[in-house]
Amino acid sequence: MAKAKLVVVLNEGSADRLGMLLAQIADLTAEADAIKDAIKETGLSIEGSFFKATYSESDRKVFDKEFFVKDQGQDIYNAYLNTTAVFAVKVTSR
Repeated sequence: MAKAKLVVVLNEGSADRLGMLLAQIADLTAEADAIKDAIKETGLSIEGSFFKATYSESDRKVFDKEFFVKDQGQDIYNAYLNTTAVFAVKVTSR
């Protein structure tokens, strides 16, 4: 089922509302990260009444761009790059 899209009408309070929401998100993210860190420290999975938090470990491979460029050259690396448009909204306090 498709999620209903929230309709927003921009007005003089929109920037303030966005800033307040982002501040709340930052506070909630900090709290969530602290809980995640505590779970990682214990290595345990936990269950609540509504949610379960499962701890897992894995190895991740990453691409070493700097080594590749030194070894193969910038031109070869550039041949595999794609460019996409990116749009951003930055919010700062006044």
